[in-house]
Amino acid sequence: MFSLDKLVRPNIQRLTPYSCARDEFKGRAAKVFLDANENPYNTPFNRYPDPLQEELKAKLAPVKGVAPQCIFLGNGSDEAIDLVYRIFCEPGRDNVVAIAPTYGMYSVCADINDVEYRAVPLRQDFTLDADALLSATDSRTKVIWLCSPNNPTGNALERAAVERIIKEFQGIVVVDEAYSDFNDLRPFRLDLDRFPNIIVLNTFSKLWASAAIRLGMAFASPEIIALFNKVKYPYNVNILTLKQAVAMLSDLQHINLWRATLLKERSHLLPAIAELPICKAVYPTDANFFLARVTDANDIYRYLVDNGIIVRNRSRVELCDNCLRFTIGTPEENNALLGALRRYRR
Repeated sequence: MFSLDKLVRPNIQRLTPYSCARDEFKGRAAKVFLDANENPYNTPFNRYPDPLQEELKAKLAPVKGVAPQCIFLGNGSDEAIDLVYRIFCEPGRDNVVAIAPTYGMYSVCADINDVEYRAVPLRQDFTLDADALLSATDSRTKVIWLCSPNNPTGNALERAAVERIIKEFQGIVVVDEAYSDFNDLRPFRLDLDRFPNIIVLNTFSKLWASAAIRLGMAFASPEIIALFNKVKYPYNVNILTLKQAVAMLSDLQHINLWRATLLKERSHLLPAIAELPICKAVYPTDANFFLARVTDANDIYRYLVDNGIIVRNRSRVELCDNCLRFTIGTPEENNALLGALRRYRR
């Protein structure tokens, strides 16, 4: 049986979180604030932001189909990734398991927190091998990392395989759904009641076109979210980010238009790239990017840079030899990319 208490680091269990000045009068009306050593001028930027971002969570909850108490907001998804290590993994003792290739910050945060990182390769077609992943775990494995749709491969992981891992592994399973808004598959955040051991990540950086505001989301049981709030820094999301996020949530029609445009461009760009003589394969994608295997990734990458077009060279990543990753841009950007690739000669 899954036991959250057995997974949490003992020092985190004992931790008394920092008490924000405003926590002590929460729920009461106030007009004069002389408690937090703030400068009384330059409203509203002189005041500390809400440490639990309650207004934003209330607006976000119906959009994401998740209760406010099941939402954590952080300084990008990277904050939530780091918190998973800090809450569940004993430095120098515990380990985590992840697919390979995948998003690099899982490994970076493991190194920062002195936690062993076990990478299990996907199959050659980038599908998930649940048997191999589960076999890599042991009694000191606290977390399994799954990115779906996966970065850099673009494909969503098979739901049956992911569910099997969630059910059979008695630790934390993190499903990073940063790119889930670009497909119609059922997101795992809607199944928190079925799976008490999952943490689902999402972000304002992709569909919401707000990478600059650095706002990440984690969805989990109220008990796990309480641990996140216990360990995070008190005012981890600033007021400028909060205001911009609230504004974005008030303009869903615009967001949906962006989504439709990007999906349309994706449907046009993939076959156009596949027809090029330099292209050996274009891999299926459920995200706003795709992976293509080409004749000479290093040379083509340098050629594109020389023409002012930046893509991602993933040739050094496991299973991605001679692969470039292309983000779906505006119609004008996509046409510029295609035009440059059609002129390429080697």
